[in-house]
Formats: sequence, structure tokens, C-alpha cells
Amino acid sequence: MEYTVKSGNPEKQRIGCVVIPVFASRKLSSSAKIIDKVSNGYISNLLRRGEIEGDIGNALLLHNVENTLCDRILLIGCGKEKDVDVNAFKKINCNMVKRLQSSGATEIASYLTEVSVKRKDISWKIHHSIEAIDECLYKFDQLKSKKEEARRPLRKFIFSVNGRGQLMQGEQAVRQGMAVSAGIHLAKDLGNLPGNICTPDYLAKQAVKLATQHKKLKTSVLEESDMEKLGMGSLLSVSKGSREPAKLITMEYMAGDKKQAPIVFVGKGVTFDSGGISLKPGAAMDEMKYDMCGAASVIGVLSACADLQLPMNIVGIIPAVENMPDGIASRPGDVVTSMSGQTIEILNTDAEGRLILCDALSYAEKYDPHVVIDIATLTGACIVALGAHPAGLLSNHNPLANDLLSAGQTSGDRCWQLPLWDDYQEQLKSNFADMANIGGKGAGTITAACFLSRFTKKYHWAHLDIAGVAWKSGEHKGATGRPVGLLAQYVLDRCEDCQ
Repeated sequence: MEYTVKSGNPEKQRIGCVVIPVFASRKLSSSAKIIDKVSNGYISNLLRRGEIEGDIGNALLLHNVENTLCDRILLIGCGKEKDVDVNAFKKINCNMVKRLQSSGATEIASYLTEVSVKRKDISWKIHHSIEAIDECLYKFDQLKSKKEEARRPLRKFIFSVNGRGQLMQGEQAVRQGMAVSAGIHLAKDLGNLPGNICTPDYLAKQAVKLATQHKKLKTSVLEESDMEKLGMGSLLSVSKGSREPAKLITMEYMAGDKKQAPIVFVGKGVTFDSGGISLKPGAAMDEMKYDMCGAASVIGVLSACADLQLPMNIVGIIPAVENMPDGIASRPGDVVTSMSGQTIEILNTDAEGRLILCDALSYAEKYDPHVVIDIATLTGACIVALGAHPAGLLSNHNPLANDLLSAGQTSGDRCWQLPLWDDYQEQLKSNFADMANIGGKGAGTITAACFLSRFTKKYHWAHLDIAGVAWKSGEHKGATGRPVGLLAQYVLDRCEDCQ
């Protein structure tokens, strides 16, 4: 898809379709008033007749409107003018795309940028219009023998800005929107691949491939023998039961000042999770291919940052494994030694994500990081607590947590903070090791984070549990690409802080 910005009145756009917002109670937007005036009241007459009410979800396609140069005008309902928030704006754009796909138009001029969104400027509206449009158009069909092709697919969107003074600002927003959207797309593609294709080795090769496309991005991969030398007994205990060897993938994007401490992202990369000896139920086990969505989000956000050539130092660390119930797989009751030297009693082999993350978090110390953020489809308890809307957030540093909460509000890719109190640490006690890898029935998301916190005492750290948001089940089953939008916004915010 091609995206660009342009200033100019809607009636003068010589293009396939002009998209015009209208509001609830049949209220005309600024662009609708212009079209109405040149067409001798055509739009207002339609509204009076009740052809469109202006509620979110309404749409009306018009052809050959008098005194306009475009082939079509699409009126899009936007609800009450003062009530448009982040989620409503996304729905408005998605409704636009669905209607346009059957219109026959291929090039579009959108005036939805004139819709007021609470506390958001023109840059935000352009950036997030692109994300919403691409999300609506996304489909994963690369493994199908016959692909459905649209008869006249959408090719180009032009976003309206107010005058030449906003052109540069708009063009920058287009670059950001396209880069972040591409990162989300990449994360979705990796997440949707089945476990027989997206193995730890495949993930490593994709990270290496990405580095060949960007001069300032470097990827290295540690093999199991390298991890043994580093003492990563916890991580390797998970891969023991699989014929797919573990990989520790490190992606270094160093485009900032040499003295700048890097942001480190650590992504859980369990490419398939059977549960190991603590075998999962068979129902919906196919969805355990999504247990590497944390890793996919790290690759996606590194791709976005490299595309934008952000002047930042960022490191992505991905422990990639497959969790299978082989004859030499870890057993409940086994004790392993982590890279930190702390010992862990494995009471449940299906709590494997924290076993690979803890060694990756210890490995992150070598970068003397500014902050470390891990992203993991870690606990079903997070879905019980928060459902499918926000990711769970826990942190040992309140300013970092606040920054992530703010980035979530800006991006619409939200998270919600849960407590990380010492009271919960008691649940991890073991009679036979320094800690157990599970904390019992209560507060599963919190005790999982408490476990990880024991490996993050030397830096500021936050944990994002994305179990509820990384993919959708049912009719619309598929990876969501979250939280690439949240992480990218966090980095963009840090860029502004450095200026």
C-alpha cells in the first residue's frame, strides 16, 4: 500500500474516491459542508431523508456528485463528534476500509484526519490510520495453495492535512505509521506460522535475514553448546525434550551515542508448547504455536526502529525453544541451576516460559542496560484477570511502568499494572531448591513475575504478560502483532526525551 499526504479541498480531488466524515445526529463535518455547498445541498438532503445517521458503523457510497472531480464520495459515520477516542477512531477507519473494498475504487483521499480525537494531533491520526487500514487488509494466506485476490485492490491512500505547514509533519507520520505497521505485520506473520515451520532455527534465520537489510542491525545466535558454557541450565532444561535445538538470538541495533545505555527487549520464543511432561489438554493445543509471540514482537519492534533509523541503542534477546515430552525431557521435581547460580525446582514443566526467560534476563546484564522489558505469553491467569484487552504489566521501577502505561494509552495497545509485592514471593518457596517455578493457584500472573524479578535486581525491569492479547481464537483466529505498537511508541517517546 502507498500512503502520502496532501492539502486541498475535497471537491477538487481528481481521484477514485474521497472519504468524508459525518457525525451523529446527521451533523456535517468541515469537508462535508464544502461538498454540500458545491453540490447544492446534496449531502444535507441525504441526511434529512435518513440515508445515513452518522453513527459509527454507518456508511454511504455516492457516485458522480455534482461539481466534484472525484468518481465517488464515501460518507463515513463517526458517532458523536466529541466522543471519538482512540478505539472509536480505529473502528471508523476499519469501517471505511471494509466499505471501500467493495467499491471498485483503488486510490483514496481520506478526510477522516479532520475528525477530532481526544488529545491527539494530526501526526497521531495519520500514523494510526495507517495501522488501522493495514490491520483491516491483513490476511495470512502464504500457506494456502489458492490465494484469493481482490478484483480491484486498494493501492493508495492520501491523507488530508490543513495547509502546506502540516505537510512535513504529515510525511513524518506516514513514515512512522508505515514502519510500525510493517513491524506489526512481521510479528503477525511469524506468529501465524505453524510449529513445524517456525522452529527455533527458523526464528534465528529470520533475525539474521533482517540484519542483512539494515546496516546498523547485527544479529548473533548462540547454540546449545554456547549456552552450556554460560551455565544456562534453566533454559536448556526446556529444550531437552525436543529434537529442535534451542537458540539464543541477540539483535543489536546501535544507532545512538556510544555512551547511551541500551533499551533491552527480551521475548519469549517457545515455538511450540506441548506443556512437556505436564502435558496440556488436547483442545486448542494448536494455538500453542503462538507461544513465541513475545519473540515475534521483539523482531517486529527492532524492524520498525531500524526502518525509521531511530538514533537509539536497542537490543533484542530471544530465547527460542520447543517444549516437548520426550524421554529425556525435564520431569516435575527436577532441580536445575540457572545462569545466575540460583537453583530452581521444576514443579510443572508447563511453566517453561519463565525458565527460559530467567537465563535470558541474566544474559541481559552484559549490556549494562538503561531498562529491560520482557514480553511473554506467560500465564493463563493473566487472561482470567484481564481478559483480551490489556496486557499485564509488572515492574520493579515505577517510572518505567508509567512510561509503558503512557505508551499504551497513546498507541491504543494498552497494558494494566498489577502489584509486584514481596508478599507474593512466599509462594515460590521450595524445600529442595532456591525457588519453585510455580507459586500455587492464587495470583499466577504475579507469582510468575515475582519469579522473574529474582533475576532482574541489577537493572530497571518491566514484564509484559501478553497471554490475553497476542492472538485471537475462534472465527478470527490469528496473531494480533501486539505489543509491537506499544513497544514502538515507548521507543519513540524515549527518542523525544533524548532530543
